[in-house]
Amino acid sequence: MSPIARIKVALNGGRAVGAHAALPCTPDELGSAAQGAVAAGAEAVHLHARDSEGRESLAAEDIGAAVAAVRRNCPATPVGVSTGLWITGKDVGARQEAVAGWAGLSRYQRPDFASVNVSEPGFTALAATLAELGIAVEAGVWTLDDAGALSIAGGVQRVLVEIMGPGDDPLAILRRLDEVGVHGERLLHGEGERCWELVALAGRLGLPTRIGLEDTLTGPDGEPVADNAELVRLALSVWSSARSIA
Repeated sequence: MSPIARIKVALNGGRAVGAHAALPCTPDELGSAAQGAVAAGAEAVHLHARDSEGRESLAAEDIGAAVAAVRRNCPATPVGVSTGLWITGKDVGARQEAVAGWAGLSRYQRPDFASVNVSEPGFTALAATLAELGIAVEAGVWTLDDAGALSIAGGVQRVLVEIMGPGDDPLAILRRLDEVGVHGERLLHGEGERCWELVALAGRLGLPTRIGLEDTLTGPDGEPVADNAELVRLALSVWSSARSIA
């Protein structure tokens, strides 16, 4: 998995179809949105694949269609997907079976990396399956407890320090990862109200970050944005400005 210097774009997340005029859900929409975001400066793409009804899906045919659509438009850009347990209705076995089914995908259809949340049951088994498939693991760490739990898991190539709540301390989580000896690249990002704060903090720390319609629908000034590409441009400006005064 290639390291990210500054920005990964998160194209859609679990947002409902129509939540934003430019929210990409179909393979063609994902491919087009990825192309715009990469042209704006994104170095990697993260997406949530959807089925024909617009629902999040881990089925091989939906993952393969989404990844292939992005590769057609961004052939040199790493592509990753979510494995959020909610996608299978919190059924650990169903998620494991779905991801194992990706073995039937060609390399062109198979993601380069997949995000796996440490707090969700089945993390270790799923990470092992992804490794067998040649898919790099991004470990989603939300809390200090997650950081501690990750110390017993090997093979993680990137740690996503994901700040969700108003009281979560990103610096404490980063310190805990170091204390327990977790290796791998760190990527720092937030969602919602904390999104832009974390983009700036990542810049000050020299860490890569994430931005996209999954994380926010507005820019740092609170104004609505047109699409993922605009978010990438804004995030690069915020990240670079913070880095220049670090």
